[in-house]
Amino acid sequence: MLIRPATDADIADIQAIYAHHVLHGTGSFEELPPSVEQMQARFADVVAQGWAWFAAEDPTGVLGFAYYTRFRDRSAYAHTVETSVYVRDDVRGQGVGKALVGALIEHATAAGFRQMIAAIGDSDNTGSIGVHASLGFARVGTLRAAGYKLGGWLDLVLMQRALGPGDTRPPG
Repeated sequence: MLIRPATDADIADIQAIYAHHVLHGTGSFEELPPSVEQMQARFADVVAQGWAWFAAEDPTGVLGFAYYTRFRDRSAYAHTVETSVYVRDDVRGQGVGKALVGALIEHATAAGFRQMIAAIGDSDNTGSIGVHASLGFARVGTLRAAGYKLGGWLDLVLMQRALGPGDTRPPG
């Protein structure tokens, strides 16, 4: 498996992976999959901001993708990023998500960010919660019944990890 920066050539595969999660899973609270063009626009925005978007691949193709964006727009959040990671359904549980999140941690740390947030859809998403915990994320809260999808209420699990010196000194 190779973890590398995603490219425009990956967008159709990325859209297909994400569409599956939107339509059949609770990791994303979106209910309608974005089109390839919409996914391309999201990708372009992340890249234009200098944030990371990675793809995992092997000879079978794109196995998953992950990216980070600024946590919130207000200037006080400038040193905090939020992750997103999605893995092709047939390779879940094989280390793809962990490798992708690990690459995000490395990139964000090198870029000088201090905190990384994971907003994980559904308290029953033990795979994603476990992956993040294994990489040093701590569960910092649960928003109970924050979303309604596929006929049921879903929690939003918040996990957080310090990057670099974290909060031990001011940024800069």
